[in-house]
Amino acid sequence: MRKSWLLPLVTLVAAALGVTTAGVAPASAAPNTPLRVMPLGDSITWGVGSSTGNGYRAPLWNKLAADGHPLDFVGTLRGGSMSDPDNQGHSGYKIHQIAALADAALTRFRPNVVTLMIGTNDLNESYQVSTATARLRSLVDQVTAAAPDATVLVASLVVSTSGSEEQYRAAYNQAIPQIVRDAQAAGKHVAHVDMSGLTTADLADPLHPNDSGYQKMADAFHRGIQAADGAGWLRNPAPAPARLQSGIAGKCLDVKGAATADGTAVQTWGCSDTANQLWSAYTDGTVRSMGKCLDAAGWGTTNGTKVQTWSCHGGANQVWQPYNGGYRNPASGRCLDVPGSSTADGTQLQLWDCNGRSNQKWTTLTAG
Repeated sequence: MRKSWLLPLVTLVAAALGVTTAGVAPASAAPNTPLRVMPLGDSITWGVGSSTGNGYRAPLWNKLAADGHPLDFVGTLRGGSMSDPDNQGHSGYKIHQIAALADAALTRFRPNVVTLMIGTNDLNESYQVSTATARLRSLVDQVTAAAPDATVLVASLVVSTSGSEEQYRAAYNQAIPQIVRDAQAAGKHVAHVDMSGLTTADLADPLHPNDSGYQKMADAFHRGIQAADGAGWLRNPAPAPARLQSGIAGKCLDVKGAATADGTAVQTWGCSDTANQLWSAYTDGTVRSMGKCLDAAGWGTTNGTKVQTWSCHGGANQVWQPYNGGYRNPASGRCLDVPGSSTADGTQLQLWDCNGRSNQKWTTLTAG
């Protein structure tokens, strides 16, 4: 770790925990960093118990807007009365259920801030409690892999009056700082946001905050974002996902059936704005959709090797470089190709010698 990074890291951790490091004042937020925020979690993220349905999201929005940040909240769900109600808060979900959808949501929206609170339903329903913190650790690793440019704020669980949850909550919350420290040691922008400021007076029901509780949550997440900005962690959002239109008229790069299983065919199909035609280029050379990487099947390098989606693993068969108006896999030296220049929907792509023809051309089209 570079020594020049240590001081802001200490400041960030201290501010996110709500304390002040001796001799170091928490830095204020820079006013001009655009924020693409994904609120990620369960019904508390959705806003159950809030009089407006906004939960912590609206007061957090207001605070960030007052700081001067251009803002976009993102997610596949919309809830509440606020002007930008997008979020990824799924009522009733447990850690593994959020993990199952996280990759696709993160690669689709490319947030540069993720506010994460999850685990309430696991503890309240006594669901595999012995593995809950390990599953949270795995989820944090998953989020940072799918959104490597994002700052991830991991919140402790709020107080409840549920006897089931309360018997486990203290131990769960005590494990979070170590999960965060280990992520930071690996160079990831992950911070702990302490929600211990909420009391039982801040609850609308046994599990969910009321408006005052959600305001306290917003204050805590806001402090975490300010500290991240002061530490230089916040980066401009990555380019939004886009369609890749083939040189074959009217056809786009498409994940067959919007499936997320490894080995799903990548094909051409009539262009649309569906999620399975939205692709993101990452700095590691991968091109991703639906939480998976564009992949040369079986590590193949020969002409005719099929192209599919597969879990991202950093292999050379998942690296693609812009080349002559198309995409070239450097490990094989071959290009992403529509076989026989077929115009039929459902034509699975392949690797083929680069030739610069229209069936190897791909144009980026802004979605919408």
